[in-house]
This record gives sequence, structure tokens and C-alpha cells, in this order.
Amino acid sequence: MAQQVDQPYRLACLELHGGNQKGAYSAELPGLAGWVSCRPLGASQRGGDLYYLSACSQGVIARVVLADVAGHGEIVSSATVSLRDALREHVDHWDQSQLVRRLNESILKGAPHSRFATAFLASFYRESGELLFTNAGHPPPLWYRVATGEWSFLVDSTPYSKEIVDLPLGMIDGTAYSQTAVQLEMSDLLLLYTDGVNESCDESGEQLGMESLLSIARGLPVESAAAAGEGLLAAIERFRGSAPPADDVTVVALERRGGPS
Repeated sequence: MAQQVDQPYRLACLELHGGNQKGAYSAELPGLAGWVSCRPLGASQRGGDLYYLSACSQGVIARVVLADVAGHGEIVSSATVSLRDALREHVDHWDQSQLVRRLNESILKGAPHSRFATAFLASFYRESGELLFTNAGHPPPLWYRVATGEWSFLVDSTPYSKEIVDLPLGMIDGTAYSQTAVQLEMSDLLLLYTDGVNESCDESGEQLGMESLLSIARGLPVESAAAAGEGLLAAIERFRGSAPPADDVTVVALERRGGPS
């Protein structure tokens, strides 16, 4: 069932919320205000884009995962179950190395018939504002930093990365994935998206691409996660013109907020 858009969805402790169903709504996580839009291709109510939001048992850790699974039907259903089970098991762990290892085994390498998945995972610690993330072949999120008033891509080579004490950062055993930590300041924004955004094509068949996506981001409203997310989707529609979408499109927008979860 599609989510209602009028009232923010507030995640309870130990809750895991999301999936691959069509919908658009605001959400409240520990230390974060969120906004989600999931648009499966065509008339389908479910697609290959998977997202989940979660909150830990103490209400201090928020996790956001966005994945893109090639295929439909049973392939996606199996990936959805694997992702949900893994996230539920690790909901209280800020360090996500074990989580990524499990996902790598069950989804990222486990899809049959040469199908594949990409994923972006982020764990946010409300008390410090630190964000720990892993990118498994997924398009890099857009990051708006209030301190500079600028948009950039959030990548593991960011000059803003920081060392986290007693956390096993670096290469994850058995994979080529790494964990990177950055500091989110109050009102910083993140825009996570699937490749249905950056691979959108206009009426002439020209693909948007990453450079043009960053140019679009520089003109987005930044007063809230919802405003930025809605603005991005509206800009993508303007770029496409009369050309129909060719893939599922999912956007998860996040803003660091103060106060209780």
C-alpha cells in the first residue's frame, strides 16, 4: 500500500521500515528528518529498488539502506527478504562491516543468471552527528554542507573523512568495500538515489549523467529533506520532457536534525 504523505512516519526503537513498494512520505529517524519517494517503472506497485530505514533499541542509531536489484518478481522478493533479515539482525550495530559482509554473500554475489545488485548503506549516530557509510557499486549520494553552502558527491575518498576510534574501518574481509566516516552538521542534507535518476534520458536520448546531476543539485531548495527530494524529482522530470522513464526511480532524502529521536 502506498504511504500517506501528510504525516511524517516516526520510526520506533528496533523498527525496520521500507521495501520496494510505490509511495512517497516523510519520516523521522534518530537525529534525522527523512523523505522517501519510490516510483517503480510503469504501472507496477513494486520494483527493483529496495530501501529500508531503521532505528536501534536505544534510539541513537539510524540506518538507511538503498539498493538496486536487477530483475523483477522472485529475484527481487528474495533480495528483499535477505536485506530485511540482515538489517534486523544488525539493527543495534553502528559498525556495519559484518552487515556488508552478509549482504555481499546473500545479495551482491548471490543473484543468479548474472543478475546483480548495488547498495549504499549508512549508519548515523545521533549523539555525535557521525555518519558511517559503505558504497557497494551504487551511485554516490549528493551531500549539501551548510558550512560551505555547496553540493558535492559523498564518496569514500572525500577529504572530509574522519577517523573513528575503535572501529575496524578499511577493507572488509572478502569484499572490495570499505567504511568511511564523515561528520554531518545541523541541517546538512543527503540525497540518496538509484540510477534511474542519473541515467534518465531526454527526448533526444541523451543521458543526464553525473556532472549534470550535480549541476541540478546546485539549484535545489535546501530548507528541508522533503523540499530537496521533491525538487530533485521535479528537475529530473523537466530534463526528460516528454520522454518516459526507463527505470525505477527512488530517492531518499535526509537532513540532520537536533533534539530527541
